[in-house]
Amino acid sequence: MKTLRLHGINDLRLHDEPIPKPDYEEVLIKVKAVGVCASDLHWVAEGTTGDSVISTPFVLGHEICGVIESGDLKGTRAAVDPTVPCDVCEFCLGGHPNLCPDHYFAGHAPHDGALREYMTWPLKCIIPIPDSISDEEAAALEPLGVAIHTVDLGKVKPGMIVGVYGCGPIGLLIIQMARVAGASEIIATDLLPHRLEAAKAMGAHRVFRADPEGGERARILAATHKLGVDVAFEAAGQNPAVETAIETAKPGSRVVLCGIPSDNRTSFQASTARRKGLTVKMVRRMKHTYPRAVKLVLTGQVDLRSIITHRFPLDRASEAFDVARRREGLKVMVIP
Repeated sequence: MKTLRLHGINDLRLHDEPIPKPDYEEVLIKVKAVGVCASDLHWVAEGTTGDSVISTPFVLGHEICGVIESGDLKGTRAAVDPTVPCDVCEFCLGGHPNLCPDHYFAGHAPHDGALREYMTWPLKCIIPIPDSISDEEAAALEPLGVAIHTVDLGKVKPGMIVGVYGCGPIGLLIIQMARVAGASEIIATDLLPHRLEAAKAMGAHRVFRADPEGGERARILAATHKLGVDVAFEAAGQNPAVETAIETAKPGSRVVLCGIPSDNRTSFQASTARRKGLTVKMVRRMKHTYPRAVKLVLTGQVDLRSIITHRFPLDRASEAFDVARRREGLKVMVIP
């Protein structure tokens, strides 16, 4: 089979490798679609995400759809949950598998992900999908799960005003989830005009061009009668967006930080957050979201098709990463 391995910074190489054999409680999966995520871009451009580094060449890709090729479920189309928790620690038993200290994750060094023609994965992390959900949509259930978890952390209630700062795929899905949760007004910002247009199409009521100096903050406050938003979601991975979230959040409200900063640092004006009495929540992937994600897509409450703008075969995956890094579209898919 063809396998794409990351050997180092900007060093992606296509290999011929044996098709893997599933271990006990695993299944063989023929990979049909893989989404390119911002964390994948960090791995390629920087050779790291956070405190993890490349120790040996590994396979990226954690937004996954495939067809099961072994066992009783052979032929079943499925999405793949990339997180494999231990199921026995305090956090797993407490309902927080995303915080499991003994988990492993597809496409996070040193564990191989899905940018290959076949992979094996534990059966417990397989989510069968109906034929009405396409392969690409099924792969995008993973970022939708992150958006669901993010909005859960924000505790959005009907009638709230919500700010979404950063309108990449995750931000656009947060906009859709905030709308589903009953937000009366959604304000969105981004640096790129085509993403602001997408934000409006996804349900944002007001969009403002982001300014590295924070010029949009006054406009957001003016739009909310100087009170600020009830919940602020940062989904840009850039510190100016974090500062915008803090500055425009209403006193006593929540700020939810979802973006991954390149320099592994997040900072904001402490006095502003303190005097407002803000609650700041950090997003750690997702938990127990796949069933809800599937239902939201099936009922038409969330549109995944519109965020998928580019498709590349596996032997053009480097081009896929270049397009995603330049932010030319929205969600980029690799089709092995």
